[in-house]
Amino acid sequence: MAEVAVLNMQGKEVGRQQLSDAVFGIEPNVPVMNDMVKNYLANQRQGTQSALTRSEVSGGGRKPWRQKGTGRARLGSTRAPQWTHGGVVFAPKPRDYRYALNKKVRRLAMKSALSSKVQDGEMIVIDKIALEGFKTKDIAAILKAVGSEKKALIVLDSVDEKVIKSAGNIPGVKTAQVNTLNVYDILGADKFIVVQGAVQKIEEVYA
Repeated sequence: MAEVAVLNMQGKEVGRQQLSDAVFGIEPNVPVMNDMVKNYLANQRQGTQSALTRSEVSGGGRKPWRQKGTGRARLGSTRAPQWTHGGVVFAPKPRDYRYALNKKVRRLAMKSALSSKVQDGEMIVIDKIALEGFKTKDIAAILKAVGSEKKALIVLDSVDEKVIKSAGNIPGVKTAQVNTLNVYDILGADKFIVVQGAVQKIEEVYA
């Protein structure tokens, strides 16, 4: 069973946290994590892009010149794709890019992402994050104390508006709860910072 240090907000070690091997100790499955990231990005797409085909562009109803005898190429409409102001050949139309992955695949991808963070030494457990007010500099000080200088994902055990809004002002820093965790954000963070109370909740959900 893996074990990591528990830090306080000043970056001092105050205990040890045992991690379940079933969640944090598996061999990361890279292809499955890749599938999950592609699924997440596809599901984020709005799918609202649209362009006009030759039948939808205004104008072009009259044949520009007669079929034969002019020496020019035959043409039926000034809205043909090769013309300026013509329609688009295979014009993109609004569509839904969403698709689903199996539940077992999603769970394996999440456990693989969590395990990879532990194996790479990028997971930090913090006993609590308590702010007196909406202070971005307080979150920045905590991140510096625990050794997170770049992109970070902070996982809270409950919704805390002070932490969420204070962290939201720092570029590259995201917050999440256990029920909003996703593989894309975990893999994209240089440091995976988890409040101690959230560790048990993650193990309850994914064990």
